[in-house]
Amino acid sequence: MTRQKNQWDERYVSGDLPWDTGCPDTYLVQMVSRWPICRGLVLDIGCGTGTNSIWLAQQGFDVIGLDLSAEAIAIATKRAAEQGVSCRFTSSDFLDFEVEDWACFFLFDRGCFHSMPDEEARRAFAARAADVLSPGGLWLSMIGNIDDPLQDQGPPKLSARQIATLLEPFFEILNLQSCMIESRRGEPPRFWQCLLRKR
Repeated sequence: MTRQKNQWDERYVSGDLPWDTGCPDTYLVQMVSRWPICRGLVLDIGCGTGTNSIWLAQQGFDVIGLDLSAEAIAIATKRAAEQGVSCRFTSSDFLDFEVEDWACFFLFDRGCFHSMPDEEARRAFAARAADVLSPGGLWLSMIGNIDDPLQDQGPPKLSARQIATLLEPFFEILNLQSCMIESRRGEPPRFWQCLLRKR
C-alpha cells in the first residue's frame, strides 16, 4: 500500500492528473439535482484535489474527503480554505478508514472502485461501502467502461456484467448508464455512471 500511496503522491506533485478538470463532475451535479438526498454526511472517496468535495459542501452537505495521497489532501485543504468552504479532508485508505458512530447518506467515487487490483478487492470495496452507508443510502460510482474504444490507455475497464455481479449482493442498481466523462487529455474516456442504493 505504501508503494501505491507514493505513486499517487508523485502524480500530484508532478501534476499528471488528466482526470482533474477543476470542475465538479457533471454526473454528480445531475444526480444531486435529481435525487432526494438528505443533506447529511457525504464521503467523497478518492477526493483528489477536492473539487467535488468543495462543490458538495457548497450544496449544504457535511463532507469528508478521503484520499490515499497526502499531497492531494494538502491541495484540497488549501483550496477549501481559499474558497471559505468547510470540509474535512483526510489521507487514508477507504478500506481501513475508521468509522465511528456515524453513517453516510451518500458516497461518491470517481474512479476508485474500478482501481481495486482484482475482483476480491472490488468485492471488499463494495462491502465496505455498504457498511458505511445508512439504510437506503446512495452511492454514485464512476467506473471505467470496457466498451471504451481507447482500450490501451486510461483507467481500468469493467463490463456491466462484472459490475452487477460484484455490487448486487450489497446494493440495488438504480441506474447503470454508459457515458463520457471530462478529461484534460484528448478524447474523453467512456465510463459507467452507476447509481446504487444500499439493500
